[in-house]
Amino acid sequence: MLHRTFRSSCASLLLALVLLASPAARAGDTATPSLIPLPAQLALQHGSFAVDAGTPVVPGDRSAATRQTADYLIDLVARTRGLRLSLGADGKASHAIVLERDPQAPVSQAEGYALDVTPQGIRVSARDDAGLFHGAVTLAQLLTPDAKQGAVDVPALSIRDWPRFAWRGLMLDSARHFQSVAEVEKLIDQMAQHKLDVLHWHLTDDQGWRIEIKRYPELTRIGAWRTPPDAGKDGEPKRYGGYYTQQQIRDVVAYAAARHVTIVPELDMPGHAQAAVASYPRLGVTGTRPTVSTDWGVNPWLYNVDDDTFTFIDHVLDEVMALFPSTYIHVGGDEAIKDQWQASPTVQAKMRSLGITDENALQGWFIGRIGQYLEKHGRKLIGWDEILEGDNLSADATVMSWRGTDGAIKAALLGHDVVMSPSPDLYLDHVQGDLADEYAGRLGVESLKDVYGFQAVPGVLNAAQAKHVLGVQANVWTEHMPTMAHVLHAVFPRLDALSEVTWSPAASNDWHGFLARLPAQLERYRAQHVDYADSAFAVEIRTDRNLALATGKATVTLSDQAGFGDIRYTLDGSAPTPASPRYDAPFEVKLPTTVRAASFAADGSALAAPRERVLDRAALLSLAGTELGNCPGSDFRLRLQPTPDAASTQPVYAVNVFDTCQSFPPTLMDGVTAIHVDAVRLPRNFALAHEQKLVVSRPHATPFGELVAHADRCDGPVLATMPLPDPAHGPREFELDAKLPAQRGVHSLCLVYTAPIDGPLHALDRVSLKTGP
Repeated sequence: MLHRTFRSSCASLLLALVLLASPAARAGDTATPSLIPLPAQLALQHGSFAVDAGTPVVPGDRSAATRQTADYLIDLVARTRGLRLSLGADGKASHAIVLERDPQAPVSQAEGYALDVTPQGIRVSARDDAGLFHGAVTLAQLLTPDAKQGAVDVPALSIRDWPRFAWRGLMLDSARHFQSVAEVEKLIDQMAQHKLDVLHWHLTDDQGWRIEIKRYPELTRIGAWRTPPDAGKDGEPKRYGGYYTQQQIRDVVAYAAARHVTIVPELDMPGHAQAAVASYPRLGVTGTRPTVSTDWGVNPWLYNVDDDTFTFIDHVLDEVMALFPSTYIHVGGDEAIKDQWQASPTVQAKMRSLGITDENALQGWFIGRIGQYLEKHGRKLIGWDEILEGDNLSADATVMSWRGTDGAIKAALLGHDVVMSPSPDLYLDHVQGDLADEYAGRLGVESLKDVYGFQAVPGVLNAAQAKHVLGVQANVWTEHMPTMAHVLHAVFPRLDALSEVTWSPAASNDWHGFLARLPAQLERYRAQHVDYADSAFAVEIRTDRNLALATGKATVTLSDQAGFGDIRYTLDGSAPTPASPRYDAPFEVKLPTTVRAASFAADGSALAAPRERVLDRAALLSLAGTELGNCPGSDFRLRLQPTPDAASTQPVYAVNVFDTCQSFPPTLMDGVTAIHVDAVRLPRNFALAHEQKLVVSRPHATPFGELVAHADRCDGPVLATMPLPDPAHGPREFELDAKLPAQRGVHSLCLVYTAPIDGPLHALDRVSLKTGP
């Protein structure tokens, strides 16, 4: 499936563009069905066909795959529309939905299909099973154009559709945090509904080994479990982990295959190997046994390069290949810092015997040897773009470009196939918005619009080089996603944007048209209990704080990230509805006032939950830590949970692990006499490798450090010093208070923690300026 030609002929593309440009089928036209991804060709016609519980779904051929697709369609429509269709037996039935494998179907491209709706019935045809399945998924969307339940009129139309790329992928990291089989399958089912066809399953890393290998039981007895920092305290489990048995993996692979999703397993090497070395210390360079890591980031533990280690890897790959029929096996290859290899006399001697002069070339040799083993077994190696280092990479190895797009460009120029998967563009651990209630994750923001606008083929590649781009993949790294609720929030609805980037013709890319088709998809999510993020449509309630403090009046501006739909608001504390006042321009209110606002689609369906802002003097002088910016000098920023494995989605805390310094924005300080801080202590579970030297250490006057407030600048006058409690005995959440000297006019505050950097992190939950005596 992944090795076919994925680019359509010029003539077919021209025809698609003509149809897409027609008034009846233009993306975003009010008459265009709410299909995501948008088909390659769509032409609306006159009339419609009514589908109700009496409409049979008829397999037009006798193949088991067609029957399976028919069953899937029936089940999906029942889940999303409450419409229970039945399976028909007569392949020539009229007034029916007919699904048929047909070697003469109008669409010849692999995975393509034809879908025709007339007043007499619906017919989906394709030349291969995957194409027929994709056509059935499109039909399911036609049957769910809104939130209504039961019978539906489907407009008469003709669709000719096929994918832009062969690799339409999503990576799920089950090593940092573990998902149940049911949760993985739920994600796969949604992938199939978006016509994605590759689940890249990240199964091993420093923080856990998640796949049963019968020959090496210690990998799951030891390597699948870690002891969290503060284990057993504040809700943190005494140990964290889990793994998939081989039977569970077979079940998941079969579940995915039934939905035409290929699972590509990843076993990371030569770095990110700490869980494996913790299980079998002889696999490592030093011979010592580390613990399974609790630290996010880049750990130093590498595989050894002796024959025994390669025998272990070969044996593991044997069992992996028996479980996963995918052509590709992902071997990682990323972030392997070479300190242990450099310090090992044995490794250095091995390099000399091989005629290798540096450790990057040794990694190239390592990956090349693994690639040869996979090739002998009829498989192909794929790895992160570091596998380009050295000169031993086999010609048929595929490169997954994550450090921007440079790796993809280099690989394509060298003749390697590539998958575009760059950070931060397609790293879904980056948050979707920056409002105070956003979940944990990395900053900056990678919005729905950012993903939709991703350019899949680097412009510097010529037509021949561009053919090496197999496709596009987004990555779900789960350091900050301990539950499936976090995963769903991170993935949806950005997966809709990804599906359109990977499936639809590039020329059909239309942000506003995409937004117009999205509300129907959000209804499908609700029907299937997929808790998507509403960040793109969440209303931000803004005002000039200092003007409001000075005048007692606030000019309120409402906006959302996508700029789509109607914003409705209330001033009486009630929840906004489609009948509430519509926001058209900034408006003025007197303090105190509570503003609540939400966005709605044209049909009145809610696009986002209401957001609220209280406007009074106390609230204007109080800001959440997530609303404070970094101090100058470092833009690194995370939103962290209270503990690494916390199942809650709130609260989250803004932290710069390199410099625990934040800036309270310029504020009218007249009458301010004190500061109150709701503070929190967090585990410092970050492996920063060679970047550890960038962590800022500051002198402290008390045993456990202080929170220091400076006027205006971080080297400005000290206004207050608040000693921190003993982390060994004090509560994780605590309050700090201090008097402030009188200031007039507008000033900012630089708030700096001076706690020792070999101890826990500290964060600001909320900072409140107080007035009065």
